[in-house]
Amino acid sequence: MPNTTNSTDRTDHTTTDTDDFTVTPYAVSGNVDYEKLLERFGADPLTDAYIERLPDHPAIRRRTFYAGRDVDRYLEAAEAGDPHALVTGRGPSGPMHLGHVLPLYLAKRFQEKTGATVYVPLSDDEKFLAKEESFDSIGEHTRENLRDVLAVGFDPARTRIVVDTADADVIYPIAVRLAKHLTPATVEAVYGEQDTVGLQFYPAVQATHLLLPQLVAGRQPTLVPIAVDQDPHVRVCRDVAAREALPVEKPGALLGRFLPSLEGPGKMSSSSEAASIELTDDSETVAETIRTYAYTGGRATLEAHREKGGDPSIDVPFQYLRFFFEDDDAELERIAREYRSGNLLSGELKEIATDRIADFLIEHQRRRDSLGSLADELEPYRLSESERRQALESAGVPTSLRP
Repeated sequence: MPNTTNSTDRTDHTTTDTDDFTVTPYAVSGNVDYEKLLERFGADPLTDAYIERLPDHPAIRRRTFYAGRDVDRYLEAAEAGDPHALVTGRGPSGPMHLGHVLPLYLAKRFQEKTGATVYVPLSDDEKFLAKEESFDSIGEHTRENLRDVLAVGFDPARTRIVVDTADADVIYPIAVRLAKHLTPATVEAVYGEQDTVGLQFYPAVQATHLLLPQLVAGRQPTLVPIAVDQDPHVRVCRDVAAREALPVEKPGALLGRFLPSLEGPGKMSSSSEAASIELTDDSETVAETIRTYAYTGGRATLEAHREKGGDPSIDVPFQYLRFFFEDDDAELERIAREYRSGNLLSGELKEIATDRIADFLIEHQRRRDSLGSLADELEPYRLSESERRQALESAGVPTSLRP
């Protein structure tokens, strides 16, 4: 992948030329053409050479994360033992489901393998602005989501968790500093027309999230593993970083495909009417949900399936295994081969996926349930007073604006 640090990032709107699909942080519709998105966003496909250098993870090996920007800068720093960081966040608009937590577990793998510092911002302010929910409701979602983030098991010495409203003393002054370099035309070109001035301002807050590791700990490569609908945030931040006289590099990105909805290909969303598997579901609920709702690639009758076989490429239980829940490539291929041959039935494939997902959730819930008081558990992950001062000083926030 070529180094694109000095290239011009494309900031045009994310609807395709033929308007057959739309991908923005606030709406995903249609049949997403991932390759066309690369053309529009100006990102580069991940090559085999880069995949070999990235931490081993099924989402990397199987190109669930399939493209990026400035991945080489991150890898060079990691391989040299120099400082480097990841940023991956959560918008707390409801309970977390599988699609929300998988990027967090990917970030944990990076932290374990490369020693990265991981920043996890929770954008409770954005969700209040974008959703028809009260502050109290968003606050409850935030508290429950934080328990799931903590249950992932990040190293507190190398992890910082930031909540926009709780950490406004740091986030807001820096966002104001960056907002001066964002025009309404830029925001509209990337996000489309926004309903409120709050959402028009929010890209400055998001840019603060992505630059915070460097403002706290000095200039360093920063990688942002995200689904493609969140890429506008990175593109705007890269544009701001290029214009702003701050001691920062443009953040890089790893762009991922969507974990499909149980009802078929497409994005999982907590606000959708479609069924999903939440992180607090027990094994019986997981089994019932998959039996009832999971779209399969099997045939209409047992006889037809035995004769013609199934299609794992559109089978949601198989795709869940492929995305995360079957680490062994040889075993995954065996399952696919048996399914295509008709020897493995759709119900049997559902049972395999159910068992793997249930096992994952049992361990996640065990860690979640073992947490104590949220305030006590969160404290080691919060920005220290010295880190807060350093971030504001690096951003050039005047003394009169510092808390």
